[in-house]
Amino acid sequence: MSDITPVKDPSRLSLWWQSDFMYTFKRSPVAVVSFVMVALMVLAAVFAPLIAPYNPFDPASLNLMNGFSAPMTPNAFTGESFVLGTDDQGRDVLSTILYGMRISLFVGAAAVLFAMVLGITLGLLAGYVGGWTETIIMRTADVQLTFPAILVAMLIFGIAKGITPVEYRDQMAIWVLIIAIGLSDWVQFARVVRGATLVEKNKEYVQAARLIGRTSPAIMLRHILPNVLSPVLVIATISLALAIIAEATLSFLGVGAPPTQPSLGTLIRIGQGFLFSGEWWILLFPAVTLLALALSVNLLGDWLRDALNPRLR
Repeated sequence: MSDITPVKDPSRLSLWWQSDFMYTFKRSPVAVVSFVMVALMVLAAVFAPLIAPYNPFDPASLNLMNGFSAPMTPNAFTGESFVLGTDDQGRDVLSTILYGMRISLFVGAAAVLFAMVLGITLGLLAGYVGGWTETIIMRTADVQLTFPAILVAMLIFGIAKGITPVEYRDQMAIWVLIIAIGLSDWVQFARVVRGATLVEKNKEYVQAARLIGRTSPAIMLRHILPNVLSPVLVIATISLALAIIAEATLSFLGVGAPPTQPSLGTLIRIGQGFLFSGEWWILLFPAVTLLALALSVNLLGDWLRDALNPRLR
């Protein structure tokens, strides 16, 4: 009887951990630090109601006597101390940042998802169908590229807000913001997917799918789409940082998130008004948080681009 013990097949998790992708990730300190930063910020935003010291948007919990408290300094009237200080309404800056990140991340992620779905759909149609469909889609994309994305987003936001009933504007402001940023950012997804589709549709597996009677939508979704997703994921990661900055820019200009649901951009706009009066912390900490979030996502996207492109290794 043989004493040889059969070797178990490695699990999927083990194979994934030992893959070239994870090897590249573990060998890149910038990617690891960026991923940890993004993960911590996302978790802090998701669990903000549990970890925030206060609910900054509950009027019943606010005390105007705590207004303009410096970081780590007891308030002269109430004696309370706040880690990052308070703003003009006595709201804890740390709590406002945690809640503000929720809005910024939600708007950024939802806008990128909307832009990605729209861009992939139009890119597949343009590349696979061709003809007048391709001409109309790509000429529309070319025209939109002649305008700065932030101006396109402001135009769409203004039009959408203008047709929204006044009583629903604050409730719909976040969704209007998502649509505005998404419609200003679909072009790069469409151009990349269209170029990749032009290459893929002439390959043998697509021709084989046509021969066995597959419909055009089935070929685009089941055969071509999985082979064009790698560059799309890279663009989506980098676009997330740009969408977060776009949301902050719109909110800073006063045409983004409403005061009742302030994002990091709204907090920066509020803090900017008190910068020269000595209350520097109201502006500094939200601005540093926005910078760290956008930079971490951007660096992670740069690494992902290099990791998924064999020519750059």
